[in-house]
Amino acid sequence: MRPSPAEIVRTLVAGRLPGLVHLAHRPGPHHARHVTDPDGRVLLLVPVASHLAAALQPVAGGNDVAVVLDVLDLPPAAGAPALGRAWVSGWAAELSGDEARHAAVDFAAVDPTGDLLDLGTRFRLYRFEVVEVRWERAGAVQRVDPGEYAEAEPDPVHPVEARLLADLAERDASQLTEYLRRQLGLTGQTPDGPPRVVRIDRYGLVVSLGRSGARRRVRLAFPCPVADPDELAGLLPSLRRPAEARPRY
Repeated sequence: MRPSPAEIVRTLVAGRLPGLVHLAHRPGPHHARHVTDPDGRVLLLVPVASHLAAALQPVAGGNDVAVVLDVLDLPPAAGAPALGRAWVSGWAAELSGDEARHAAVDFAAVDPTGDLLDLGTRFRLYRFEVVEVRWERAGAVQRVDPGEYAEAEPDPVHPVEARLLADLAERDASQLTEYLRRQLGLTGQTPDGPPRVVRIDRYGLVVSLGRSGARRRVRLAFPCPVADPDELAGLLPSLRRPAEARPRY
């Protein structure tokens, strides 16, 4: 099992990674603070006094503007493969009244920034329904059905992946190495060095093998997808510790 393209795009645009907004026939791109709501719609938190706010003003007679949100994955550790790049587009419109207040709650669920308290004065919220989805990886671009995108969920492990990898590296390395060797069916000595976990998602681990310059990666699947990062403590021996000492991820 592994994440589908729709799940990868939902994970990338969820709001944990920086994004750029492109607008047709207007200067840019613009750095944008964004999240997605439970339905996958994109919310943009935009300072009133900014070039992006000016660019998002519709032309006379219109009420929305065509935009593209561009998000590039930032691998959590050296040697970790990137998830690629997500491009989602739609028609952005400014929110007001109850719509803005409800959207602010959705935004705060992902990014509880205090700037939401200045909504309507120093900041504005814009929202767009995603009508086109593209996923780019290793030079190839794949179109994703917008319906599949909307039904997918962001990976709950992604926001804490870097912390989990650091946690694994700091714990009992020999215990983790033996676990990986058993799972991979490795026997005898490994002259190229021990296997190393380079990515974690809800479906499993990506493990790097081999010497520098000739590394290969394999995926180790969990028995079932995890719904919460806390479930990983029951799957990975190096994350197990007494309950009272276990951090919430």
